Amino acid sequence: MSEMTFDRMIQQMTPDIYQSLKQAVALRKWPDGRLLTSEQTELCLEAVMRYEIEHNVPEDQRVGYLQPQSCSSQEERTKGTASSG
Repeated sequence: MSEMTFDRMIQQMTPDIYQSLKQAVALRKWPDGRLLTSEQTELCLEAVMRYEIEHNVPEDQRVGYLQPQSCSSQEERTKGTASSG
């Protein structure tokens, strides 16, 4: 697929198509149950990620988002510092 065609496809992608591709990537299969090939997974993932950037999808709603977590030992040090003052 040429880059120009791919860019145009991203710009014309509807929210429903975006959700369908996002689900296909997550499940590694199409809605009809057929498995995605590795090339299809890669293209779908790229399309989803580019859609998210083009349409300013909030970071915490993007594919692959991981909520920041702190280390439990760091939390204990912070609590200890706060209560020792």
